[in-house]
Amino acid sequence: MIIRRIQRRLAQLSELLRRVQELQESVGRVEMRQLMERSHPAASLRDYEFRVYSQFGEDGIIQYLIRSIPIPTPVFVEFGVQDYKESNTRFLLLNNNWTGLVMDSSATGVSAIRNDYPYYRHTLRAVQAFIDRENINDLITANGVSGDIGLLSIDIDGNDYWVWEVLDAISPRIVICEYDNLLGCERAVVSPYDRTFEKLKAHYSFLYGGASLPALERLARKKGYVLVGSNSAGNNAFFVRNDVLGSIPPVTARETYVRALYRFSRDQRGKMTFLGSEEGLTLIADLPLVDLETGSTIRAGDLAPAGVHH
Repeated sequence: MIIRRIQRRLAQLSELLRRVQELQESVGRVEMRQLMERSHPAASLRDYEFRVYSQFGEDGIIQYLIRSIPIPTPVFVEFGVQDYKESNTRFLLLNNNWTGLVMDSSATGVSAIRNDYPYYRHTLRAVQAFIDRENINDLITANGVSGDIGLLSIDIDGNDYWVWEVLDAISPRIVICEYDNLLGCERAVVSPYDRTFEKLKAHYSFLYGGASLPALERLARKKGYVLVGSNSAGNNAFFVRNDVLGSIPPVTARETYVRALYRFSRDQRGKMTFLGSEEGLTLIADLPLVDLETGSTIRAGDLAPAGVHH
């Protein structure tokens, strides 16, 4: 009897959570219509921000971009999604009825995705895999995705640059890639490639590992993309493929960089320490970075502290 009551309560809680999520989506649709109906053009992508399931304002920026360029194949690929409760593509899936592939190294996270209601109500595939340069293309094609698609979102906390560099199984029209705000907007630098890289193992502070915004801008140009902006939180950059750019204005890394306000640093016991940019850079000063312009290895401490822009 008690077990049945607990089961009933859990079912009721699950239904309540689902209804809350549906309310979130409804509010997101209202925000979307208000932004799209504005009478004057926005000054930057950040003016289109709103959050439904994204970590910051990426949901709104994505809605603007998919309405500004043609998307004949509304398919997304996103990796580094944990349990997919907070992601860049969940609103695309639920609001716009896109189809997609999501991947994460956590078996627990992928299991949670497969047991969540969007998985059976929409066309979504969730795959458990530790992503690296050697397997990314095979993982995508093995799961039925290839060629011209709508959007790619990369957030694997470290090897983002190196994985995007070799990714050629798909040709997304929009790319969202996380960058390391701590590295500033002056130099194209990236932490060296390590196939087994894990951010917390690389340095206890959780501050080391990733690419600067100029590094991603440089890579994007080589791959046929243009930087069109970043979010106001200062952690995600947005790129559009050259052939579909249309009237969307390109920007430079320096123009769109903002100094991040979030603080994720930890001490050696794993306790949050909330260090600012200058303190954080000092903490990882002796760790190596690749200077992409020269090919040489420098130290993180060789970088000037990140300044404030726009």
